[in-house]
Amino acid sequence: MTTIEPALRYEGISAQGFAHPADRAAAAAIHSIPMLDQAIKWLSEFQGERLMRQLYLGQAVRLGEDQMPAVWAIQRQCANTLDIDKCPKLYVTQHPFGNAMTVGTKEPVTLVLSGLVAGYSEEELRSVLAHEMGHVLADHVGLTTSLVIVHNALHGVLASQPFSKIPLQALYYALLEWSRAAELTADRASALVVADPRVTCATLMRIAGGPVRDLNLDAFIKQATEYENEDDPFARWSRFFREIKSTHPFPVRRVKELIAWVAVGDYDRIRSGDYLRRGQEPPPSAEFDLMFRHYRKRFSTIVDRAGSGIQTVVGRVSTWLGGNGAPGGAGGGAGGGAEDFSTDFDDDDFDDDDSASDSDA
Repeated sequence: MTTIEPALRYEGISAQGFAHPADRAAAAAIHSIPMLDQAIKWLSEFQGERLMRQLYLGQAVRLGEDQMPAVWAIQRQCANTLDIDKCPKLYVTQHPFGNAMTVGTKEPVTLVLSGLVAGYSEEELRSVLAHEMGHVLADHVGLTTSLVIVHNALHGVLASQPFSKIPLQALYYALLEWSRAAELTADRASALVVADPRVTCATLMRIAGGPVRDLNLDAFIKQATEYENEDDPFARWSRFFREIKSTHPFPVRRVKELIAWVAVGDYDRIRSGDYLRRGQEPPPSAEFDLMFRHYRKRFSTIVDRAGSGIQTVVGRVSTWLGGNGAPGGAGGGAGGGAEDFSTDFDDDDFDDDDSASDSDA
């Protein structure tokens, strides 16, 4: 049996202690709107999670003590560092990009792409898997599972029905807005686990540029500053429309956000053992309440415009999942749905954004 090397363990750590404020507020706002909350439960708890688990079991390779034990040990170590009781199962699937994602509400499962395992260093792989465990600790996987299912429905059964998919797009864009904030929380978890924010930043750079030699992190940080300080209104406006369709913030923004979080001292404080424990979470702050009201208003407006169509379309998607057993393929089967749930994502879908379950770095 592969042993877990001794490492710092954040015993009883609560994700609220390092979560990005927008992540918590957006998630709370989604769950506060009955129609959205009900739709998410239908999607994540119906047959979607069960289907994805079967697709991974049938079309990916499950890692463990007898299958790439070194990689499985890294996954277990990341879960142990964040004091996650049950380490999610880990699968690898053929895909040239370097990324990963975690789905499933009752039994989370992590899927890594072969490009990540084959082309990235051990510390970069650890950074990505730590990011995924951050999603698990922060309880992101339920919303992420719904996002994956909605993404595939919009590109599958509803792709040729522009009017029918409008209500589901309302749910999709609400989930996308939350997802971009959730990635920032998971990036912080990654930095805490690998014990070096520069490793997480370098991994984000590698995911943006690929597994090539001689990438310079300092130059990439300068690039991030240039992006943030862009003063051309038209350029900022045009890129905004690309960003709002992504599951992840652009890598340069994630790097800047992580550096800013480290700069205020939270990273060092948590590393020293001064962190929030589970069960000790304080009541919502005034800042949280303000952000919560902001997101709730935005999401409520989206739902109001979509009307009761959300429930109708979600019902159709649920029937589709239960009947076909595979999104995207007539008659289901391994050939259709498996691709929709695993390898039919953009690289964004995995970790740079459009990822209906963007992976994480």
